[in-house]
Amino acid sequence: MILKPQDIVVVLKLVALKGRTWSYVQLANELSMSASEINAGVKRALRARLLVQLGEGKQPRPNRKALEEFLIHGVKYAFPPDHGPIVRGMKTSYAVSPVADQLVLSGENPPVWPYAEGSERGPSLSPLYRSVPKAAEQDAGLYELLALVDAIRDGRAREREIAENMLVQRLNAWA
Repeated sequence: MILKPQDIVVVLKLVALKGRTWSYVQLANELSMSASEINAGVKRALRARLLVQLGEGKQPRPNRKALEEFLIHGVKYAFPPDHGPIVRGMKTSYAVSPVADQLVLSGENPPVWPYAEGSERGPSLSPLYRSVPKAAEQDAGLYELLALVDAIRDGRAREREIAENMLVQRLNAWA
């Protein structure tokens, strides 16, 4: 069993749902993935113990402690981002609130996910999955989580520390 980057996106979406019920079709629509991709991602996340299923017929839910450990200590090694030229896209990483609110940002272009409908320009940073910008555009909670994970995947020490603390707060509140 090999965890895939889109599995992290699925798990973060479940965190962003804050315990609300969901369906595979709903997640597929909201994440711009197929229902079979969602199903396979949930199965891999269960096997990796990033999700838990508490009883027969219950919906899988995030395993807060395991997810925290993996996102802080493993995601940057398992899924390092690719960097590219300056493109149009959506801000990510340290350039997105709440991390951006705690930093004094220089005038340099912020890192962005390549996205034709985006309004920012900056050096490209590959998202965990190709549909991330579209999904993040529709869900502010998911966007924040994905940006925090990107700050951990690619940020400097100060940015990573801020993102890690904020991610732990959100996992404690949402998962």
